Amino acid sequence: MTGFTPLLIPFGVILFSLAVHESAHAWSAARFGDRTAERLGRISLNPIRHIDPIGTLLLPIVAMTAGAPIIGWAKPVPVDPHNLKRPRQDFLYIAAAGPASNIVLAVVASVVMSVAPVTPISVPVWAIAGAAFDINILLAVFNMVPIPPLDGGNVLAGLLPEALAEPFDRLLRPWGFVLLYALLLTGVLGDIIMPAHAALSELLIL
Repeated sequence: MTGFTPLLIPFGVILFSLAVHESAHAWSAARFGDRTAERLGRISLNPIRHIDPIGTLLLPIVAMTAGAPIIGWAKPVPVDPHNLKRPRQDFLYIAAAGPASNIVLAVVASVVMSVAPVTPISVPVWAIAGAAFDINILLAVFNMVPIPPLDGGNVLAGLLPEALAEPFDRLLRPWGFVLLYALLLTGVLGDIIMPAHAALSELLIL
């Protein structure tokens, strides 16, 4: 493999995985009655439709070159709650669909690694499947951190009583990314996601 391969493989995997993640949001929103994202072409595996300059490009590239865990996000899928029959409950499912899609991708990668023979020819398959397994578990765990606008924050808002959900969202959403960057730079975010990543990896590996 060339010198670029160790970077190209995880970068390609994260682009595809984030496209699947956002497509899952858009597809589930359409199933629950809001076709806003579908009309914008967000039910697509074309990464260009989902790219966020920081979360999809800058952060993963910095993480890869620094040898840090590869996390990221894509351009948020727009959802109009007025088109949902049960806005709070349906939005919870739409939010959970993204991390769930990453878990599905991790399971598929685990199956591939369990059945692919160990031969020189299969080395690229193992490299791609291994990266897909690790990155998709990281994406699922990271996105379920209960801080809006991450999916975990939206899921938690849907689970909280309505009297608590509204102030929770109003207070945290404007500062969500600031809080995430603070947690990332202080190392606290890694302390949160890495134990969950390890536990989920052990559970899903075949």
